[in-house]
Amino acid sequence: MLRKVTLFSELSEDELDLLAARSTVRTYPKGAVIVKEGEEGNALFVIQSGTVKTYLSEANGREVLLSTQGPGEYFGDLALFDDTPRSATVAALESCELRIISKDLLREILVAKPEIALVLLKGLAIRIRALTENVRTLALLDVFGRLVRTLYTLASEKDGTMVIDPPVTQQDLASRIGASREMVSRIMNDLAKDGYIEVDHKRILIRKKIPSNW
Repeated sequence: MLRKVTLFSELSEDELDLLAARSTVRTYPKGAVIVKEGEEGNALFVIQSGTVKTYLSEANGREVLLSTQGPGEYFGDLALFDDTPRSATVAALESCELRIISKDLLREILVAKPEIALVLLKGLAIRIRALTENVRTLALLDVFGRLVRTLYTLASEKDGTMVIDPPVTQQDLASRIGASREMVSRIMNDLAKDGYIEVDHKRILIRKKIPSNW
């Protein structure tokens, strides 16, 4: 699994063995909070199985979903660059197996293999661009526009049809776009009624091009 992670693809077999020996593997059940916003950031997490979500939350329980990640991806890399608390919360969307690599070990690896820093910086740049695009969407589009953009972002083509799979709930969509579940439900029902989308065994299928305005 470590070999499949882009961040560690340049390490030798001996270096990978050392990394595996000095890191730990832990399983988290569905719904478990893995890291919490405001906590000390002292490790990087590599997802070996399962999926996680990264989100911000308010005291009233409202969440804003930032991203979801799956096997081969990693999170917690900001802890390598500063000593500030975690900037967001990460929780398991399903049972997950994660490899936990301490900050000290990662810094040792960076000293020995400085080219890994370029991979880290590239990953951070990709995330910053994605966050910039999310801010643009939140600022310039209404709820309908944000929802449509998110549906297309999550969808992939399968047998000529755009499909969102694994499934997402209406609450997940609402958290992604900063809207209420009720508003998302209303729009989704209208889109289904007019034949733009179809929900099949919780998967969302986009049957025809969704208009830009509701």
